[in-house]
Amino acid sequence: MGQTLTARLTSVQACLAEHFRAECGANAGDPLGVLEDLVLDDVYMLDAASAPRRLGIAAHHDGSLSIAENSALGTPGAALHLDCLLTLMPDRGPNTETLVMVEADAEGYIAGIYLVPLAPLQPQMPYTLVKAEREPARRKLAQSACVSFTRGTCITLSTGAQRPIEDMRPGDRVLTRDDGIQEVRWVGQSTLRAVGDLAPVLIRKGALNNARDLIVSPAHRLMVYQRSDEIGAGAPEILVRARDLVNGDTVVVLDGGFADYFQILFDRHHIIYAEGIAAESTFLDPVTRPALPEDIWVTRSAHQHAPLPAAHKRGAHGLDVSRSLLDRPDAVGLLKRASLR
Repeated sequence: MGQTLTARLTSVQACLAEHFRAECGANAGDPLGVLEDLVLDDVYMLDAASAPRRLGIAAHHDGSLSIAENSALGTPGAALHLDCLLTLMPDRGPNTETLVMVEADAEGYIAGIYLVPLAPLQPQMPYTLVKAEREPARRKLAQSACVSFTRGTCITLSTGAQRPIEDMRPGDRVLTRDDGIQEVRWVGQSTLRAVGDLAPVLIRKGALNNARDLIVSPAHRLMVYQRSDEIGAGAPEILVRARDLVNGDTVVVLDGGFADYFQILFDRHHIIYAEGIAAESTFLDPVTRPALPEDIWVTRSAHQHAPLPAAHKRGAHGLDVSRSLLDRPDAVGLLKRASLR
């Protein structure tokens, strides 16, 4: 395709739009369509046999999206467009938001429509379409894709002092593992429903030698320095996603309610210290960029005039560990021992 791959989201759960049909209303009998075809107050229902599958998304330097090679849905390499954001009202319970993504064929025609729920949809539950918007869709995708810390997480400053993430400000000096002391460029906040793929992960105090409980977004990567290679990764410095460590005991999913997520951004992608252990900062790429305010691209601060790069480069922070190496009940214990021996 001639595009430079800069990011990939590997855990977006999606349903085929053909399994989400209007039960009554103007489009009764039809599957969910694109924004121009939708009519508010139509009532939709998900097929009982429909189960979400992974839609791999590749993001490119020009901001375009395509279906990743390892996607369980769609045609790898096909163009993918973010069409709109829907708000659905169920018969009972809180409203839920859903992204609509469209796969295009080589001629630009629609080849598939995918529903990406930001909270699980219940089969056979009537959902009334109460809002459909195009403008906020990209920002909502960006917020859900950003790696984030939850309210109360303490970040290590250059002095060694600990500061809650919600009290961090641009210009604060933070200790990084890979590049000494660095200034914070931006701190963002988003509040998302803490359900399904967006539910935060709790790493209990001491599980990975963390000083206190650490709660992060599920795709957040933690860095472990292995003094001995306990899991067979083949590298001393490894990056593990929080969701891949869940064992129901020392690492658990906090499903339910809402989560206040905070993002911390630097000029480069860094490894910082949160609750005493190494964790990545926000990675800027074509997917996460819309989460930032527009004025951040103009100036850095009152005394420094330097725009952010369009995207970060992946640093040599360690080897990304596949889920298969961590798919064992003692994985967290092995990583803890590996960092001590």
